[in-house]
Amino acid sequence: PLAVETARALALLDKYHLRRSGFVAVHAGASFLGRRWQPERFAAVIDEIARETGLDFVLVGGPDEHKAADEIAARTASPVVNFVGALSLETLLALLKEARLFLGNESGPMHMAAAAGTPVVGLYGLTNPIRWGPVGVASIALQPSMPCECVASDFCKPTDPSKACCVWRLEVGPVTDAVREILARTEKQTANALSRCA
Repeated sequence: PLAVETARALALLDKYHLRRSGFVAVHAGASFLGRRWQPERFAAVIDEIARETGLDFVLVGGPDEHKAADEIAARTASPVVNFVGALSLETLLALLKEARLFLGNESGPMHMAAAAGTPVVGLYGLTNPIRWGPVGVASIALQPSMPCECVASDFCKPTDPSKACCVWRLEVGPVTDAVREILARTEKQTANALSRCA
């Protein structure tokens, strides 16, 4: 039941000293390597936003996504809480509902965050974000300029969105700016929600 999963998520927040709406959930995984933004770039965004805002960061993902999460945790100066492989889908959904923002690749967890009502910054490669972007929440879907200037011609299948590496062309600056913009755009509604919870 929803109440049980919410209680589990809140217990995790308490255990790791995370505040409701005081953390960003980051998902660095995806079904294909070419759809995963580089871990060192996630780490750079995490450090910059943590320094500016004081928000905490939580890494989420499935049991086969430890490598990217471990790389991010090793590269950040800011502490991150790593829940990769540790949560059921139900608990993940409850946790995402408590996040201030979701930052991640085009993936199932991105759509789960939107379904939970959490603002989203989504990172896209060849897939069209107008068609496959998050719906129903404040969001920014970032995609490099198209047509793609291929960065992995020996690896990519340029006509197949699930096998193209276009997302690798996204730079840290625009992603950091998008996170700032969504945080600013949703600041008032977050404050209102927190006052209702108090």
